[in-house]
Amino acid sequence: MNPHLTSIDIFSGAGGMSTGAKMAGITPKLAIEIDQHAAQTFRINHPESKVLQEDISTINPFEHINFQPFVLCGGPPCQGFSIANTRSRNLKNPNNWLFKEYLRFIKELQPRWFVFENVEGFKSFDNGDFALNVEKKLSLLGYETSSKVLNAADFGVPQNRNRYFIIGHLKKLGGLKFNFESLKKLPTITVGEALSNLPSLKNGGRENFLPYKRSSKKHSYLKLMTKNSRNSTQNFVTQNKDHIIERYKVIKQGENWKAAKNKGLLETYSSTKNTHSGIYRRLKLDEVAPTISNYRKSMMIHPLEHRGLSLREAARLQSFPDNFIFSGPLSYQQQQVGNAVPPLLAKIIFDQIIKLEETMISSTMNTNTISCFPQRTG
Repeated sequence: MNPHLTSIDIFSGAGGMSTGAKMAGITPKLAIEIDQHAAQTFRINHPESKVLQEDISTINPFEHINFQPFVLCGGPPCQGFSIANTRSRNLKNPNNWLFKEYLRFIKELQPRWFVFENVEGFKSFDNGDFALNVEKKLSLLGYETSSKVLNAADFGVPQNRNRYFIIGHLKKLGGLKFNFESLKKLPTITVGEALSNLPSLKNGGRENFLPYKRSSKKHSYLKLMTKNSRNSTQNFVTQNKDHIIERYKVIKQGENWKAAKNKGLLETYSSTKNTHSGIYRRLKLDEVAPTISNYRKSMMIHPLEHRGLSLREAARLQSFPDNFIFSGPLSYQQQQVGNAVPPLLAKIIFDQIIKLEETMISSTMNTNTISCFPQRTG
């Protein structure tokens, strides 16, 4: 890794964004995350980074770093912007104002680049005015910005997951325009391809280490996920009650709770009027997965076995490599997976940022200075 390619990850969660940064050759140096379990997960997987498990509003970044970061990345908590969460989707939700802390860090640190990400609903929140104002404020801080919603499935992640990005480059260093249209789309990876070598499991299984299944043809995605692993780790499955398993048995690939209702197996539901289409969804082997959010609460079903997804299976569908270890109680680990930015999607973005930077430097400076990214000395 280039020692000058450094990142700061705020609202970092478990570290999906930083995992993608490392894949691209960027070293995470500082992370800020208020949740203790997510912060510990970040520490375990990014030992080169200082992790602050604190309220971001109390943090002075210059007490912890003495350099100008190559990139600052992250996004405020997304509950307040989610289309699915209508109760919190309003300007009074305090989570909707945490973006001000992101702006403060940009203003104070003046990173060479920033990557702001959030749920797709961020773009349409408050009739689209909220996202426009955030991008305008970032521009006023001295950055050339661009924004777009990206679907992770277009970039080698076996999951339909839309995320909203604003990316900016410091104008006084060239003001490069990040061109989202230049991102190279990758072949679709299906659920079957992504999970094909993971072990068979039972309802409530808690096996930490299990051997991979043998495969006559190892897909390139599997090679990437298993690159530094000898075994499948954290094969943890929620223990569902018998009546839940009976519902699973009547739901075919691609079907949801309606299949169980038609069989008279939703008798505990007082009403299904507002039931989300993702509830009791059995994955299809020949398609990408739907969005992996809180897959335990939504009762997402394994494509072939009558059980919920394991932690490792969900992490695979998010493109976390198998050597990535999650910390905390199982429900917190599951939430960390669901909240994360898919690392491979992040890698695509960081690869493009580095390419833009190197192209600019090679065309304007002597090649001997190509790695001399500006460092803060004070």
